[in-house]
Amino acid sequence: MLFRARVGGDAVVRQEPPPRTRHLRVREDRGHTVLEFRGEIDIAAAAEIVPALDRATGLPGARIVIDLRAVDFFDCSGLRLLYRARGRVLERGGRLHLVCAHPLTLRVLRVTGLSRLLPPQPTLEAALEQSEASSGSL
Repeated sequence: MLFRARVGGDAVVRQEPPPRTRHLRVREDRGHTVLEFRGEIDIAAAAEIVPALDRATGLPGARIVIDLRAVDFFDCSGLRLLYRARGRVLERGGRLHLVCAHPLTLRVLRVTGLSRLLPPQPTLEAALEQSEASSGSL
């Protein structure tokens, strides 16, 4: 993830290392920040994830993919993370896409209506293709 700072009137770009948690892996892929949630996404995991989520979604025009394929358990804390990410990205004119193939997580997304706001894609490739084909709206 790139961060810009001004030093003596010049813009300096520095690379900040991705956060290391057992519930989140952050990487770049084709101009997108991919947030890969891992394991059990509950209230404790959400507390670990929020700082990195806010960093990634706080940039104007951010292109974000949240990948849930490595998630074993997903509760209302995970839903709050997705709603938070969506709201922050929309406020800043960015794009957000979701990857999810787990039947129980997909059911939670459908029952809560989040799948209508943030349609899940079955693979990272599909999400990245959708992003490239979209006009910038969520």
